[in-house]
Amino acid sequence: MSTTVPVDQSISEPAHVRLETSREYCRQLTRAAAKNFYYGLKLLPPQKRSAMFALYAYMRQIDDIADDNDGRSVEQRESDLEQWRILTHAAVRGELPAQANHDLWPAFSDVVQRHRIPATLFDDAIAGQRQDLRPVEPANFNELREYCYRVAGVVGVASIHIWGFSGGAETESLAVDRGIAFQLTNILRDVREDAALGRIYLPREDLAAAGLSDEDILRGRGSEKFGQMIRHQAARAESFFEISQPLEERIDRDSRPTPMAMTDIYRGILKKVAADPLRILQERVSLSVLSKLRIAWRATRSAQR
Repeated sequence: MSTTVPVDQSISEPAHVRLETSREYCRQLTRAAAKNFYYGLKLLPPQKRSAMFALYAYMRQIDDIADDNDGRSVEQRESDLEQWRILTHAAVRGELPAQANHDLWPAFSDVVQRHRIPATLFDDAIAGQRQDLRPVEPANFNELREYCYRVAGVVGVASIHIWGFSGGAETESLAVDRGIAFQLTNILRDVREDAALGRIYLPREDLAAAGLSDEDILRGRGSEKFGQMIRHQAARAESFFEISQPLEERIDRDSRPTPMAMTDIYRGILKKVAADPLRILQERVSLSVLSKLRIAWRATRSAQR
């Protein structure tokens, strides 16, 4: 099975040492790979921050199993994802077998038990990675929304279990919508990179309505029709940010700066995309480090008020 970092951890190591080693592994992985998320996660209290590092590391690991360019067949990746799903359920129960010696597992198992994160969320996340094993070709937005739920909405729900929240299922629904807003933003930002891999995550229904073909996207053909279609997608993503606005006030106060900062970062990217849609065909749109630090500072001040 593919791993992000070589594993040399001994199963005979004392449990508390293994847990600390695992937490440090998750922290380092998040710091190296999370980029936009890391700025928001730094605003959490230490215990919740560590828990989010473990959640991110888990999601990154299943993404690597599905996407690493290491020569494994689709069938092998499917087998690896199924084995990971079985180990995930064991981790949720606190019954990991001795062979589950990846550095991720002790921290992940501690987090899902401590915060009572439902195992079904991880089943859905793995289902999303299974979709990515073959071309994701959404015919319409309903199909794209289901994919976005699996790869990002579930992360939103798992996150609020760590942060603490009120409002039950209604708040979980808001967290799903926020995750979908993030993923729709990712899809727009990554149109060029995905096209280079032969992937198009935009609904074919919307491409047809704009008079665009798959070939237009794969070859990066910029046009006024392309710009209008991207602005339509950006407006849809913005609508998910809008409807999920009540989320922060339902999250424990000590955790609010994190979703506020992450949301402002992603909305900032989305605004850049909407302002100049053709730009995504030339480069990866992002915010500067200084802009992210300013957003984090504003989010902290706002939550304190």
